[in-house]
Amino acid sequence: MSTPSKSAACPCGGGAYATCCGPYIAGAALPPTAETLMRSRYTAFTLRDEPYLRATWHASTCPPDALFAEEEKVRWLGLEVKSALRLRQRKAESAEHAEVTNRDTVEFVARYKVGGRAHRLHEVSRFVREADTGGTVRWLYLDGSFPE
Repeated sequence: MSTPSKSAACPCGGGAYATCCGPYIAGAALPPTAETLMRSRYTAFTLRDEPYLRATWHASTCPPDALFAEEEKVRWLGLEVKSALRLRQRKAESAEHAEVTNRDTVEFVARYKVGGRAHRLHEVSRFVREADTGGTVRWLYLDGSFPE
């Protein structure tokens, strides 16, 4: 795993790595939204950063096996966020009825190549916000579904 330089573009497409996903992956900050967590997890996948992915995965759904095979050669090409469900819902609600929720959904398409062949991963990811054992409230990836 090699960390991008401070001035390098963030793999998620959100700006410079040092001011985008870098602080979250380094543990210097917590992603404030489910979409930010999803973007940082995409970046962690591109960096093959298994510790960060496990730390941001809900314990009830985190796989016990290794997330990456040594021989796996994936080249990530880009991320497109299709929607952040709660953001759309908030816009539809009046300001006095808006509630803070501990669940969110983010739809995205990630493009990648394996063995020279292009693929796309279209996922609707579910996230929950919970307090950890120290009482810090953080977003966690719960699971995802794959629309046709």
